[in-house]
Amino acid sequence: MGFALALRPETIPYQPLSEYPAVKPTPFILTCLLLGLAGCATPPQQTAEPGPTPSAVLPETKPAPTASAPSAPPAVETPAEPAPSKTPPTAMPWLKPAAFADLPGWQDDDPSSAWPALLNSCKGLKGQTAWTKTCQAAGQIGPSDAERMRQFFETHFQPYQVQQAEGGNEGLITGYYEPLLRGSRGFGGNYIYPLYAAPDDLLVVDLSSLYPELKNLRLRGRLQGKRVVPYFSRAEIEAGGSPARGKELLWVDDPIDLFFLQIQGSGRVQLENGETVRVGYADQNGHPYKSIGKWLVDQGELTLDKASMQGIKDWARRNPAKLATLLNTNPSYVFFRELPNNLSGPLGALGVPLSAERSVAIDPRAIPLGAPLWLATTRPNSPEPLNRLMLAQDTGGAIRGNVRADFFWGFGEAAGQLAGAMKQKGRIWVFLPRDYPLVLTGANGKIGL
Repeated sequence: MGFALALRPETIPYQPLSEYPAVKPTPFILTCLLLGLAGCATPPQQTAEPGPTPSAVLPETKPAPTASAPSAPPAVETPAEPAPSKTPPTAMPWLKPAAFADLPGWQDDDPSSAWPALLNSCKGLKGQTAWTKTCQAAGQIGPSDAERMRQFFETHFQPYQVQQAEGGNEGLITGYYEPLLRGSRGFGGNYIYPLYAAPDDLLVVDLSSLYPELKNLRLRGRLQGKRVVPYFSRAEIEAGGSPARGKELLWVDDPIDLFFLQIQGSGRVQLENGETVRVGYADQNGHPYKSIGKWLVDQGELTLDKASMQGIKDWARRNPAKLATLLNTNPSYVFFRELPNNLSGPLGALGVPLSAERSVAIDPRAIPLGAPLWLATTRPNSPEPLNRLMLAQDTGGAIRGNVRADFFWGFGEAAGQLAGAMKQKGRIWVFLPRDYPLVLTGANGKIGL
Protein backbone atom coordinates (compact mmCIF):
# COMPACT_ATOMS: atom_id res chain seq x y z
CA MET A 1 0.00 0.00 0.00
CA GLY A 2 3.64 1.57 1.59
CA PHE A 3 0.43 1.85 3.18
CA ALA A 4 -1.78 0.60 0.65
CA LEU A 5 -5.42 0.24 0.98
CA ALA A 6 -6.66 -3.17 1.51
CA LEU A 7 -9.36 -2.67 -1.18
CA ARG A 8 -7.22 0.12 -2.63
CA PRO A 9 -9.78 2.84 -3.05
CA GLU A 10 -7.61 5.78 -4.07
CA THR A 11 -7.83 7.19 -7.58
CA ILE A 12 -4.96 7.69 -9.99
CA PRO A 13 -3.61 11.22 -10.28
CA TYR A 14 -5.11 13.75 -12.63
CA GLN A 15 -3.16 14.79 -15.71
CA PRO A 16 -4.19 18.03 -17.43
CA LEU A 17 -5.24 17.57 -21.05
CA SER A 18 -2.57 20.06 -22.08
CA GLU A 19 0.07 17.55 -20.97
CA TYR A 20 -1.07 14.86 -23.39
CA PRO A 21 0.69 14.66 -26.78
CA ALA A 22 -1.37 15.17 -29.89
CA VAL A 23 -3.41 11.99 -30.24
CA LYS A 24 -6.38 10.72 -32.17
CA PRO A 25 -9.52 11.69 -30.20
CA THR A 26 -10.42 8.22 -28.90
CA PRO A 27 -13.74 7.64 -27.09
CA PHE A 28 -11.81 7.88 -23.80
CA ILE A 29 -10.51 11.36 -24.61
CA LEU A 30 -13.82 12.41 -26.16
CA THR A 31 -15.67 11.31 -23.05
CA CYS A 32 -13.42 13.45 -20.89
CA LEU A 33 -13.93 16.41 -23.20
CA LEU A 34 -17.68 15.97 -23.44
CA LEU A 35 -17.93 15.81 -19.66
CA GLY A 36 -15.80 18.92 -19.41
CA LEU A 37 -13.10 17.32 -17.31
CA ALA A 38 -10.27 19.65 -16.47
CA GLY A 39 -8.00 16.60 -16.27
CA CYS A 40 -8.24 12.96 -17.26
CA ALA A 41 -6.64 9.93 -15.76
CA THR A 42 -4.06 8.03 -17.75
CA PRO A 43 -5.84 6.18 -20.58
CA PRO A 44 -6.43 2.53 -19.67
CA GLN A 45 -3.99 1.15 -22.25
CA GLN A 46 -1.06 3.07 -20.77
CA THR A 47 0.93 2.15 -17.70
CA ALA A 48 0.89 5.00 -15.23
CA GLU A 49 3.95 6.09 -13.34
CA PRO A 50 3.96 5.10 -9.67
CA GLY A 51 1.73 7.54 -7.86
CA PRO A 52 1.62 8.65 -4.23
CA THR A 53 2.02 5.76 -1.86
CA PRO A 54 -0.74 5.72 0.71
CA SER A 55 0.96 3.10 2.81
CA ALA A 56 3.96 4.98 3.51
CA VAL A 57 2.88 8.27 3.06
CA LEU A 58 5.97 8.22 0.93
CA PRO A 59 6.58 11.36 -1.09
CA GLU A 60 4.96 11.26 -4.49
CA THR A 61 7.23 10.68 -7.44
CA LYS A 62 5.14 13.08 -9.48
CA PRO A 63 3.11 15.83 -7.78
CA ALA A 64 -0.60 15.59 -8.44
CA PRO A 65 -2.48 18.83 -9.18
CA THR A 66 -4.77 20.16 -6.50
CA ALA A 67 -8.35 18.95 -6.23
CA SER A 68 -10.82 20.20 -8.81
CA ALA A 69 -12.95 23.22 -8.05
CA PRO A 70 -16.51 22.38 -6.95
CA SER A 71 -17.87 23.29 -10.38
CA ALA A 72 -15.68 20.78 -12.20
CA PRO A 73 -16.89 17.26 -13.02
CA PRO A 74 -16.01 14.23 -10.87
CA ALA A 75 -12.72 12.42 -10.75
CA VAL A 76 -12.00 9.30 -12.73
CA GLU A 77 -11.69 6.14 -10.66
CA THR A 78 -8.87 3.68 -11.13
CA PRO A 79 -10.02 0.89 -13.45
CA ALA A 80 -10.02 -2.52 -11.80
CA GLU A 81 -8.59 -3.99 -15.02
CA PRO A 82 -7.46 -2.68 -18.42
CA ALA A 83 -10.27 -1.58 -20.71
CA PRO A 84 -10.75 -3.53 -23.97
CA SER A 85 -8.73 -2.10 -26.82
CA LYS A 86 -9.71 -1.79 -30.46
CA THR A 87 -6.11 -2.32 -31.52
CA PRO A 88 -4.93 -5.66 -32.96
CA PRO A 89 -3.79 -8.35 -30.49
CA THR A 90 -0.56 -7.31 -28.79
CA ALA A 91 1.81 -9.42 -26.68
CA MET A 92 2.50 -8.19 -23.16
CA PRO A 93 5.95 -6.67 -23.70
CA TRP A 94 6.64 -6.19 -19.97
CA LEU A 95 6.44 -9.97 -19.28
CA LYS A 96 9.68 -11.81 -20.00
CA PRO A 97 9.50 -15.65 -19.97
CA ALA A 98 11.66 -17.13 -17.22
CA ALA A 99 12.37 -20.46 -15.53
CA PHE A 100 11.72 -21.49 -11.94
CA ALA A 101 15.48 -21.90 -11.57
CA ASP A 102 15.74 -18.11 -12.12
CA LEU A 103 13.72 -17.35 -8.96
CA PRO A 104 15.95 -16.39 -5.99
CA GLY A 105 15.24 -18.82 -3.15
CA TRP A 106 12.55 -20.80 -4.99
CA GLN A 107 13.61 -24.07 -3.33
CA ASP A 108 13.79 -22.49 0.14
CA ASP A 109 10.26 -21.14 0.53
CA ASP A 110 7.51 -23.40 1.89
CA PRO A 111 4.64 -23.26 -0.63
CA SER A 112 2.23 -24.78 1.89
CA SER A 113 2.27 -21.45 3.77
CA ALA A 114 0.85 -19.76 0.67
CA TRP A 115 -1.57 -22.55 -0.22
CA PRO A 116 -4.63 -21.14 1.66
CA ALA A 117 -4.09 -17.83 -0.14
CA LEU A 118 -3.91 -19.66 -3.50
CA LEU A 119 -7.19 -21.46 -2.80
CA ASN A 120 -8.75 -18.12 -1.85
CA SER A 121 -7.56 -16.69 -5.18
CA CYS A 122 -9.24 -19.59 -6.96
CA LYS A 123 -12.52 -18.66 -5.23
CA GLY A 124 -12.14 -15.10 -6.48
CA LEU A 125 -11.22 -16.28 -10.00
CA LYS A 126 -14.21 -18.59 -10.26
CA GLY A 127 -15.81 -18.16 -13.68
CA GLN A 128 -12.59 -17.07 -15.43
CA THR A 129 -11.96 -19.91 -17.85
CA ALA A 130 -8.21 -19.20 -18.08
CA TRP A 131 -7.89 -20.36 -14.47
CA THR A 132 -10.40 -23.23 -14.40
CA LYS A 133 -8.08 -26.20 -15.05
CA THR A 134 -5.31 -24.87 -12.83
CA CYS A 135 -7.63 -24.21 -9.89
CA GLN A 136 -9.28 -27.60 -10.28
CA ALA A 137 -5.84 -29.22 -10.09
CA ALA A 138 -4.95 -27.18 -6.98
CA GLY A 139 -8.06 -28.47 -5.25
CA GLN A 140 -6.77 -32.04 -5.54
CA ILE A 141 -3.64 -31.40 -3.44
CA GLY A 142 -3.56 -31.96 0.30
CA PRO A 143 -2.90 -28.99 2.63
CA SER A 144 0.49 -30.24 3.89
CA ASP A 145 2.13 -31.79 0.83
CA ALA A 146 4.74 -29.04 0.26
CA GLU A 147 6.80 -30.90 -2.33
CA ARG A 148 3.75 -31.79 -4.39
CA MET A 149 2.69 -28.14 -4.19
CA ARG A 150 6.05 -27.02 -5.55
CA GLN A 151 5.69 -29.53 -8.40
CA PHE A 152 2.18 -28.21 -9.01
CA PHE A 153 3.50 -24.71 -9.66
CA GLU A 154 6.31 -25.97 -11.87
CA THR A 155 3.89 -28.13 -13.88
CA HIS A 156 0.92 -25.80 -14.29
CA PHE A 157 2.52 -22.35 -14.42
CA GLN A 158 4.91 -20.42 -16.62
CA PRO A 159 6.85 -17.75 -14.70
CA TYR A 160 7.39 -14.35 -16.32
CA GLN A 161 9.73 -11.70 -14.98
CA VAL A 162 7.95 -8.36 -14.87
CA GLN A 163 9.82 -5.50 -16.55
CA GLN A 164 9.36 -1.77 -16.04
CA ALA A 165 7.80 0.14 -18.95
CA GLU A 166 10.93 2.27 -19.20
CA GLY A 167 13.24 -0.74 -18.88
CA GLY A 168 14.83 -2.49 -15.94
CA ASN A 169 13.35 -5.04 -13.57
CA GLU A 170 13.55 -3.37 -10.14
CA GLY A 171 10.73 -1.47 -8.52
CA LEU A 172 9.38 -0.22 -5.19
CA ILE A 173 7.99 -2.63 -2.57
CA THR A 174 6.07 -1.10 0.33
CA GLY A 175 3.85 -2.55 3.06
CA TYR A 176 0.40 -2.20 4.61
CA TYR A 177 -1.54 -3.78 7.46
CA GLU A 178 -4.85 -4.00 9.32
CA PRO A 179 -4.87 -1.50 12.24
CA LEU A 180 -6.75 -1.61 15.53
CA LEU A 181 -8.53 1.54 16.72
CA ARG A 182 -10.46 2.36 19.90
CA GLY A 183 -14.05 3.40 19.39
CA SER A 184 -17.71 3.51 20.28
CA ARG A 185 -21.04 3.11 18.53
CA GLY A 186 -22.11 6.46 19.94
CA PHE A 187 -20.68 9.98 20.08
CA GLY A 188 -19.30 11.17 23.38
CA GLY A 189 -16.31 11.37 25.69
CA ASN A 190 -13.11 10.74 23.72
CA TYR A 191 -15.04 9.26 20.80
CA ILE A 192 -15.71 12.26 18.60
CA TYR A 193 -14.21 11.32 15.21
CA PRO A 194 -16.68 9.53 12.90
CA LEU A 195 -16.27 6.64 10.48
CA TYR A 196 -18.84 7.37 7.79
CA ALA A 197 -20.78 4.97 5.64
CA ALA A 198 -21.15 5.99 1.99
CA PRO A 199 -23.50 9.00 1.74
CA ASP A 200 -26.72 8.68 -0.24
CA ASP A 201 -25.88 11.48 -2.67
CA LEU A 202 -22.58 9.93 -3.86
CA LEU A 203 -23.02 9.04 -7.54
CA VAL A 204 -21.02 6.57 -9.61
CA VAL A 205 -21.27 7.18 -13.37
CA ASP A 206 -20.57 4.05 -15.46
CA LEU A 207 -19.87 4.79 -19.14
CA SER A 208 -19.27 1.21 -20.30
CA SER A 209 -22.67 0.83 -21.95
CA LEU A 210 -21.80 3.74 -24.26
CA TYR A 211 -18.11 2.91 -24.66
CA PRO A 212 -17.27 -0.76 -23.87
CA GLU A 213 -13.58 0.13 -23.81
CA LEU A 214 -14.30 2.18 -20.67
CA LYS A 215 -15.41 -0.89 -18.73
CA ASN A 216 -14.71 -0.38 -15.02
CA LEU A 217 -13.69 3.24 -15.59
CA ARG A 218 -16.13 5.21 -13.49
CA LEU A 219 -16.75 8.78 -12.42
CA ARG A 220 -17.76 9.76 -8.91
CA GLY A 221 -19.67 12.90 -8.11
CA ARG A 222 -22.97 14.39 -7.01
CA LEU A 223 -25.87 16.23 -8.57
CA GLN A 224 -25.92 20.00 -8.48
CA GLY A 225 -29.13 20.96 -10.20
CA LYS A 226 -28.94 19.07 -13.49
CA ARG A 227 -25.14 18.84 -13.50
CA VAL A 228 -22.84 16.16 -12.14
CA VAL A 229 -20.01 17.83 -10.23
CA PRO A 230 -17.20 16.42 -8.08
CA TYR A 231 -18.10 15.04 -4.71
CA PHE A 232 -17.11 17.00 -1.61
CA SER A 233 -13.43 17.03 -0.69
CA ARG A 234 -12.05 15.86 2.64
CA ALA A 235 -12.04 19.40 4.01
CA GLU A 236 -15.68 19.93 2.99
CA ILE A 237 -16.77 16.60 4.48
CA GLU A 238 -14.93 17.28 7.74
CA ALA A 239 -16.55 20.73 7.91
CA GLY A 240 -20.00 19.15 7.68
CA GLY A 241 -20.63 20.28 4.11
CA SER A 242 -21.90 16.91 2.84
CA PRO A 243 -24.80 14.57 3.65
CA ALA A 244 -22.29 12.20 5.24
CA ARG A 245 -23.55 13.62 8.54
CA GLY A 246 -26.03 11.09 9.86
CA LYS A 247 -24.19 8.15 8.23
CA GLU A 248 -21.81 7.53 11.13
CA LEU A 249 -20.97 3.84 11.63
CA LEU A 250 -18.67 4.31 14.61
CA TRP A 251 -16.80 7.00 16.51
CA VAL A 252 -13.08 6.74 17.37
CA ASP A 253 -10.76 8.66 19.68
CA ASP A 254 -7.86 9.59 17.40
CA PRO A 255 -8.06 11.55 14.12
CA ILE A 256 -4.62 10.50 12.86
CA ASP A 257 -5.40 6.82 13.48
CA LEU A 258 -8.64 7.34 11.56
CA PHE A 259 -6.72 8.92 8.68
CA PHE A 260 -4.38 5.93 8.48
CA LEU A 261 -7.36 3.58 8.66
CA GLN A 262 -8.63 5.30 5.51
CA ILE A 263 -5.24 4.78 3.89
CA GLN A 264 -5.20 1.08 4.80
CA GLY A 265 -8.81 0.69 3.68
CA SER A 266 -9.78 -1.78 6.40
CA GLY A 267 -9.24 -2.40 10.08
CA ARG A 268 -10.81 -3.25 13.40
CA VAL A 269 -12.32 -1.04 16.09
CA GLN A 270 -12.36 -2.21 19.70
CA LEU A 271 -15.37 -0.91 21.63
CA GLU A 272 -15.48 -0.11 25.35
CA ASN A 273 -17.55 -3.23 26.06
CA GLY A 274 -14.80 -5.43 24.60
CA GLU A 275 -16.56 -6.05 21.28
CA THR A 276 -14.40 -5.77 18.17
CA VAL A 277 -15.94 -4.47 14.96
CA ARG A 278 -14.31 -5.19 11.60
CA VAL A 279 -14.71 -2.43 8.99
CA GLY A 280 -13.76 -2.31 5.33
CA TYR A 281 -13.76 0.00 2.35
CA ALA A 282 -17.21 0.87 1.00
CA ASP A 283 -16.56 3.79 -1.36
CA GLN A 284 -14.47 6.90 -1.92
CA ASN A 285 -15.20 10.50 -2.81
CA GLY A 286 -13.37 10.38 -6.17
CA HIS A 287 -10.64 12.86 -5.33
CA PRO A 288 -7.01 11.80 -5.92
CA TYR A 289 -4.82 10.80 -3.02
CA LYS A 290 -2.09 13.30 -2.11
CA SER A 291 0.80 12.37 0.14
CA ILE A 292 0.78 14.08 3.51
CA GLY A 293 4.35 12.88 4.00
CA LYS A 294 5.47 14.84 0.95
CA TRP A 295 3.63 17.92 2.21
CA LEU A 296 5.44 17.73 5.55
CA VAL A 297 8.79 17.37 3.78
CA ASP A 298 8.00 20.27 1.44
CA GLN A 299 7.04 22.44 4.43
CA GLY A 300 10.29 21.60 6.21
CA GLU A 301 8.38 19.91 9.05
CA LEU A 302 10.02 16.50 8.51
CA THR A 303 13.10 15.20 6.77
CA LEU A 304 12.61 12.60 4.07
CA ASP A 305 13.86 9.75 6.23
CA LYS A 306 11.24 10.60 8.89
CA ALA A 307 8.25 10.77 6.51
CA SER A 308 6.99 7.32 7.48
CA MET A 309 3.71 6.43 9.17
CA GLN A 310 5.32 6.50 12.62
CA GLY A 311 7.16 9.73 11.85
CA ILE A 312 3.92 11.40 10.76
CA LYS A 313 2.06 10.13 13.82
CA ASP A 314 4.79 11.49 16.09
CA TRP A 315 4.60 14.86 14.33
CA ALA A 316 0.80 14.88 14.73
CA ARG A 317 1.04 14.27 18.48
CA ARG A 318 3.40 17.24 18.78
CA ASN A 319 1.39 19.56 16.54
CA PRO A 320 -2.34 19.07 17.25
CA ALA A 321 -3.16 22.63 16.13
CA LYS A 322 -1.74 21.93 12.67
CA LEU A 323 -3.28 18.48 12.22
CA ALA A 324 -6.44 19.51 10.38
CA THR A 325 -4.40 21.54 7.87
CA LEU A 326 -2.14 18.55 7.28
CA LEU A 327 -4.93 16.02 6.77
CA ASN A 328 -6.90 18.31 4.48
CA THR A 329 -3.98 18.54 2.06
CA ASN A 330 -5.19 15.10 0.95
CA PRO A 331 -8.65 15.69 -0.59
CA SER A 332 -9.40 11.97 -0.87
CA TYR A 333 -11.87 10.53 1.64
CA VAL A 334 -12.84 6.89 2.25
CA PHE A 335 -16.22 5.60 3.43
CA PHE A 336 -16.61 2.31 5.30
CA ARG A 337 -18.94 -0.60 5.86
CA GLU A 338 -19.14 -3.08 8.71
CA LEU A 339 -17.84 -6.55 7.83
CA PRO A 340 -18.48 -9.96 9.42
CA ASN A 341 -16.12 -10.71 12.29
CA ASN A 342 -15.64 -14.32 11.16
CA LEU A 343 -13.51 -13.37 8.15
CA SER A 344 -9.96 -14.72 8.26
CA GLY A 345 -8.62 -11.36 7.08
CA PRO A 346 -9.67 -8.05 5.52
CA LEU A 347 -11.26 -8.28 2.09
CA GLY A 348 -8.99 -7.32 -0.81
CA ALA A 349 -9.92 -6.11 -4.28
CA LEU A 350 -10.34 -9.72 -5.45
CA GLY A 351 -13.17 -10.05 -2.93
CA VAL A 352 -11.45 -12.70 -0.80
CA PRO A 353 -9.78 -12.38 2.62
CA LEU A 354 -6.14 -11.36 2.56
CA SER A 355 -3.49 -13.65 4.06
CA ALA A 356 -0.82 -12.11 6.30
CA GLU A 357 2.60 -12.11 4.62
CA ARG A 358 1.23 -13.96 1.57
CA SER A 359 -1.07 -11.38 -0.03
CA VAL A 360 0.18 -8.43 -2.02
CA ALA A 361 -1.38 -5.44 -3.79
CA ILE A 362 -0.33 -4.84 -7.39
CA ASP A 363 -1.22 -2.71 -10.42
CA PRO A 364 -3.83 -4.86 -12.22
CA ARG A 365 -2.91 -3.31 -15.57
CA ALA A 366 0.44 -5.10 -15.34
CA ILE A 367 -0.29 -8.21 -13.26
CA PRO A 368 -3.61 -10.11 -13.28
CA LEU A 369 -5.52 -9.86 -10.03
CA GLY A 370 -5.53 -13.26 -8.32
CA ALA A 371 -2.30 -14.57 -9.88
CA PRO A 372 0.53 -16.13 -7.85
CA LEU A 373 3.82 -14.27 -8.05
CA TRP A 374 7.35 -14.54 -6.75
CA LEU A 375 8.60 -11.53 -4.84
CA ALA A 376 12.34 -10.99 -4.38
CA THR A 377 13.02 -8.12 -2.00
CA THR A 378 14.44 -7.47 1.48
CA ARG A 379 12.87 -7.10 4.89
CA PRO A 380 11.98 -3.58 6.11
CA ASN A 381 15.05 -1.43 6.76
CA SER A 382 17.25 -4.48 6.32
CA PRO A 383 19.47 -6.18 3.73
CA GLU A 384 18.04 -9.58 4.80
CA PRO A 385 16.47 -11.27 1.75
CA LEU A 386 12.71 -11.69 1.63
CA ASN A 387 12.04 -14.10 -1.24
CA ARG A 388 8.52 -15.44 -1.12
CA LEU A 389 5.55 -16.89 -3.00
CA MET A 390 2.72 -14.32 -2.86
CA LEU A 391 -0.79 -13.93 -4.26
CA ALA A 392 -1.89 -10.75 -6.08
CA GLN A 393 -5.15 -10.21 -4.21
CA ASP A 394 -5.38 -6.46 -3.78
CA THR A 395 -4.90 -3.17 -5.60
CA GLY A 396 -4.40 0.48 -4.68
CA GLY A 397 -4.43 3.90 -6.29
CA ALA A 398 -0.84 4.48 -5.20
CA ILE A 399 0.25 1.08 -6.52
CA ARG A 400 1.14 2.18 -10.03
CA GLY A 401 3.71 0.64 -12.33
CA ASN A 402 4.69 -2.79 -13.54
CA VAL A 403 7.23 -3.69 -10.85
CA ARG A 404 5.31 -2.29 -7.88
CA ALA A 405 3.85 -4.15 -4.92
CA ASP A 406 2.43 -3.53 -1.47
CA PHE A 407 3.13 -6.35 1.01
CA PHE A 408 0.30 -7.16 3.45
CA TRP A 409 1.87 -7.76 6.87
CA GLY A 410 -1.30 -8.69 8.76
CA PHE A 411 -3.09 -7.30 11.81
CA GLY A 412 -1.95 -5.24 14.76
CA GLU A 413 0.84 -3.06 16.05
CA ALA A 414 3.74 -5.35 15.14
CA ALA A 415 2.46 -5.64 11.57
CA GLY A 416 2.07 -1.86 11.50
CA GLN A 417 5.69 -1.32 12.52
CA LEU A 418 6.88 -3.55 9.67
CA ALA A 419 4.51 -2.00 7.15
CA GLY A 420 5.47 1.53 8.12
CA ALA A 421 9.17 0.81 7.73
CA MET A 422 8.95 -1.01 4.40
CA LYS A 423 10.34 0.87 1.42
CA GLN A 424 12.50 -1.65 -0.38
CA LYS A 425 13.70 -2.36 -3.89
CA GLY A 426 12.41 -5.59 -5.37
CA ARG A 427 11.79 -7.76 -8.39
CA ILE A 428 8.63 -9.64 -9.37
CA TRP A 429 7.90 -12.78 -11.39
CA VAL A 430 4.23 -13.50 -12.12
CA PHE A 431 2.99 -17.09 -12.57
CA LEU A 432 0.38 -17.61 -15.28
CA PRO A 433 -1.25 -20.87 -16.40
CA ARG A 434 0.68 -22.32 -19.33
CA ASP A 435 -2.28 -21.79 -21.68
CA TYR A 436 -3.02 -18.27 -20.38
CA PRO A 437 -3.84 -15.77 -23.20
CA LEU A 438 -1.08 -13.18 -23.18
CA VAL A 439 -2.68 -10.85 -25.72
CA LEU A 440 -5.14 -7.99 -25.68
CA THR A 441 -7.92 -9.12 -27.98
CA GLY A 442 -10.07 -6.04 -27.88
CA ALA A 443 -11.88 -6.87 -31.11
CA ASN A 444 -14.00 -9.49 -29.33
CA GLY A 445 -14.06 -7.72 -25.99
CA LYS A 446 -11.73 -10.11 -24.19
CA ILE A 447 -8.59 -9.22 -22.35
CA GLY A 448 -5.66 -11.55 -21.88
CA LEU A 449 -4.41 -9.68 -18.83
